[in-house]
Amino acid sequence: MKQAIFTILLIFPLVGLTSCEKDSFTDPRDGQTYRTVQIGNQTWMAENLNYRTEGSYCYDDEPANCQKYGRIYTWEAALNACPSGWHLPIQAEFETLIATVGGISKAAKVLKSKSGWEDDGNSTDAYGFSALPAGARNGLGVFYNAGKYARFWGASESYRDRDDAYAMDLGYDDVRADLDYEDKDNGSSVRCLRDSRL
Repeated sequence: MKQAIFTILLIFPLVGLTSCEKDSFTDPRDGQTYRTVQIGNQTWMAENLNYRTEGSYCYDDEPANCQKYGRIYTWEAALNACPSGWHLPIQAEFETLIATVGGISKAAKVLKSKSGWEDDGNSTDAYGFSALPAGARNGLGVFYNAGKYARFWGASESYRDRDDAYAMDLGYDDVRADLDYEDKDNGSSVRCLRDSRL
């Protein structure tokens, strides 16, 4: 009996590590509804933003890809794309997310969706973040890497180069998350973070 209780006590905290609260949010600007998920003390949209604004695009300019992946935004467009009560995360907020899900060395494994990734790149989606490989767009207007990569803009600018801004990358062939800077003219996905209630 003691052994059974001990085993339960060992397992219970592990279950809690991957628990998350799921809900939804309807954007009053266009009526679109997004799944949301609480991970630690943060509440994220669990889908890529799909709010149409200047400086945003559908992958390959195909409207069906906006429905599948959300829109791809230049950094300037991304800064103001999130609805009231939500914001584009800063560098420290991405770092908090990654620390909460177990660290940079395995973040992609638990943040990527269970389907949609090429070459066996699907993952566990243990926290309900459901990152999809929406690909990206370069400054010349060329789209690339749908099915293989997800890149999410952050609000923080690079301290080394004012032409760059912070982003989180997830790849089909890696369990790690890559935190680095991208050219602001490139296009990336947006995940909005709910404003703190403190």
